[in-house]
Amino acid sequence: MAQQRVVIGVDSSTQSTKAVAVDIDTGAVLGLGRAAHTVSEDGGRESDPEQWWEALEEAVVRTGCAERAGAVSVAGQQHGLVTLDAAGAPIRPALLWNDVRSAPQAAELRDTVGAADLARRTGSVPTAAFTAAKWAWLRANEPAAADRVAAVRLPHDFLTERLTGEAVTDRGDASGTGWWGPDGYDRDILARIGLDPGLLPQVLPAGARAGTVRPGTPLRQGALVATGTGDNMAAALGLGLLPGQPVLSLGTSGTVYAVGRTRPADPSGTVAGFADALGDWLPLACTLNCTLAVDRFAALLGRGREEVEDGGTAVVLPYLDGERTPDLPAASGLVHGLRHDTTPGQLLQAAYDGAAHALLAALDGVLRAGGEDPAGDEPLLLIGGGAQGRAWRQTVLRLSGRAVQVPAAQELVALGAAAQAAALLTGERADAVARRWRTAEGPVLEPVDKDDDALERIGDTLRRAGALQGAPATAR
Repeated sequence: MAQQRVVIGVDSSTQSTKAVAVDIDTGAVLGLGRAAHTVSEDGGRESDPEQWWEALEEAVVRTGCAERAGAVSVAGQQHGLVTLDAAGAPIRPALLWNDVRSAPQAAELRDTVGAADLARRTGSVPTAAFTAAKWAWLRANEPAAADRVAAVRLPHDFLTERLTGEAVTDRGDASGTGWWGPDGYDRDILARIGLDPGLLPQVLPAGARAGTVRPGTPLRQGALVATGTGDNMAAALGLGLLPGQPVLSLGTSGTVYAVGRTRPADPSGTVAGFADALGDWLPLACTLNCTLAVDRFAALLGRGREEVEDGGTAVVLPYLDGERTPDLPAASGLVHGLRHDTTPGQLLQAAYDGAAHALLAALDGVLRAGGEDPAGDEPLLLIGGGAQGRAWRQTVLRLSGRAVQVPAAQELVALGAAAQAAALLTGERADAVARRWRTAEGPVLEPVDKDDDALERIGDTLRRAGALQGAPATAR
């Protein structure tokens, strides 16, 4: 009987690390481990990278397969700024993607370089989320810490380097920094924000090996380590996504994306022109406020998250942490259209509607940016923790007018990383591995008539709120 071949994929996300052990040949999940992270909310959003490493070690041990895995790969939350000293230790907590203190630096970069030029060179118009803005914030606000920095990493880079000792990254995650384009690191942008390119990791080609596992970890010494990638790119791999298949992910953040054949460059900033983890592109729109914001509204109203009611005229813009799409980093939540007969359940449904609206409004632009037809009839793949909730599913159905498919597979980011690891051993493309594992299969919910009245109310409220916040009247 042939020996079972096992790989481990790791998802180091904002709030926890998940690790899955997978049988290469069948795609069966053999073990799942999880360990929590702490996020500081004292004026920003920060985490100690050492916590991520401890969580990775704990999560891979809990899979029960750490010593059996022939290869491993790490996917991580995008954009986070990890600053290391000469010994490889973090100088300060990492600035996370949802820390909006760097909004002034993002605006300065857009003003000095120009939005259209930034989109052409890097694929995206950076917001406060992007790593370039966070480095500029660090130099402006903590110059002594910035002067001590010997290496700059993204979260998945930091963990991959701890595993292998190699300072490497991949094109997918690098494309979310604001300083990388198809020709490599943009030295002019790096000079503008005062970052030495020598502090950055080498960008490896898709499918390359990052190195092997060093001694002193729970994993088997010498096991192969893939390049890893950003969490959205890994989820696309985990689904075995083909060009033109749209995805809506409902997690701490909300994202909508699709693999595209052409390189995106949206000067409006609505669509981020990311690279995928292979050789294509991953146009994407992202909101800061998604499942956690809706859960907060449910708690304020004293209702369970599924206790929604139809009807009513209320509109909720749940911008509890500022917002990225639309670009309103200083915004707060807004409730409009209350009446005597508005019920708590209707108000909770309005929070769901407001959270989903921005992503669905950006969907056509995401598809166009990748050279795909927005009128295509592909079902919208609904993933993330929110995809398991009835209220989220019904909201997306009602506001999108599309069929919605909910993959049965869980932990798609970690599965995408596992597919990367498997590809090192089989010679396949990582997305082909995932398709062989049939990870995207799941029930399809038939489309319903689009709720144009609700969309119009939200759009009208957003235009008024955008004007008050100083955003363009056409904000998504």
